[in-house]
Amino acid sequence: DTYLKLEDVTRKFNKPCIMDVKIGQKSYDPYASAEKIQQQVSKYPLMEEIGFLVLGMRVYHVSSDSYETQNQHYGRSLTKETVKDGISKFFHSGCCLRKDVVAASIQKIEKILEWFESQMQLNFYASSLLFVYEGSCQATAVRLSDVTLAEKRGVPKGLLSGGDVLEYNNNIHVISSTENGKIEASVSKGLSKFYALHKKACSKRHHSQLSLTVENLKQDNVWKSSTCIAREHLNGNVLPQLEKVFYHMPAETKESANVEVRMIDFAHVFPSNAKDEGYIYGLKNLITVLQNILDN
Repeated sequence: DTYLKLEDVTRKFNKPCIMDVKIGQKSYDPYASAEKIQQQVSKYPLMEEIGFLVLGMRVYHVSSDSYETQNQHYGRSLTKETVKDGISKFFHSGCCLRKDVVAASIQKIEKILEWFESQMQLNFYASSLLFVYEGSCQATAVRLSDVTLAEKRGVPKGLLSGGDVLEYNNNIHVISSTENGKIEASVSKGLSKFYALHKKACSKRHHSQLSLTVENLKQDNVWKSSTCIAREHLNGNVLPQLEKVFYHMPAETKESANVEVRMIDFAHVFPSNAKDEGYIYGLKNLITVLQNILDN
């Protein structure tokens, strides 16, 4: 029997953020009729110049606990001048730009580009990249005036009682408090294991400044982006030590964002004896746009 086996790429995500980006300079195949070519070109005249087209996105906003959806008309409205801001919407949680996700996405696209640079057997038309990342804040256990963050999760729209707001700071979540008094941070046992790998970079005398008591967020000692550290502790000697930890992290650990970038839609794939220059052009332009989002 001949059949297609489909994978649900979103299955492992709690609040999946999804974006579909068509890649290539042409969205019509070599055997398309003149009418079909005209139809495709008229949909997005800049396809040949830009090399990609946003077909749609669905983004989870932590602050409002809701999704923002954009369809293909949104993507077609983007110009060379607005495409960077248009795509950056996908990486915005409603309160901050998820630069960790942008960086991880670039790495995964570069792997796809590497494959295209090495193959001269197939050309892809009207094919897409599917981007998926986790939009929700993972479970944490930070004590705030003897009340854990987990207990405060019942407060709507991402707000903690007393006006506390959960913010993202790349790989570290920071709790900013409007209350007086000190905030005691607690970080997972997984972090304890993680610190053990970096004893040379992180002096033992600083460990006493952090209370390490959070549950493991994933298997083994994987460093997750949902670790919470109080703002009061992000000064003095603690911040330099944390920076040393991040700078000396192994490459496979540094990519903490839970991100998928998959090639999809293969209805128009044709044999070839040359590189797929149109697809390669689109990938390079998309990487450039994402890098600009990351840098700015």
